[in-house]
Amino acid sequence: MAHSETLSRLEATIESRRQADPGSSYVAKLNARGLNKIAQKLGEEATETVIAALVEDRQALVGEAADLIFHLVVLLAAKDIPLADVMAELDRREGVSGIAEKAARPS
Repeated sequence: MAHSETLSRLEATIESRRQADPGSSYVAKLNARGLNKIAQKLGEEATETVIAALVEDRQALVGEAADLIFHLVVLLAAKDIPLADVMAELDRREGVSGIAEKAARPS
């Protein structure tokens, strides 16, 4: 199964649950609590991912990375940014040196 299919299914699931009952859906609960809470949760997951990378085993890092990606997709959905836009940006950057890409960004 292609990774893009996994991400597409995740995005569709998150979108379908955004307006669900917050008592029955974690995604709906996060959305009901607002953008600040979603962003805070993404930050927490990023920190947990870094900690797992530094002090935990491989499986812990895999799990935290999955949590991080999940919460990133929740945040993107809350901002009405399709994952396809992020993938297009990655495609645009492909083959470009990270140093050159960063230097070309507007300040």
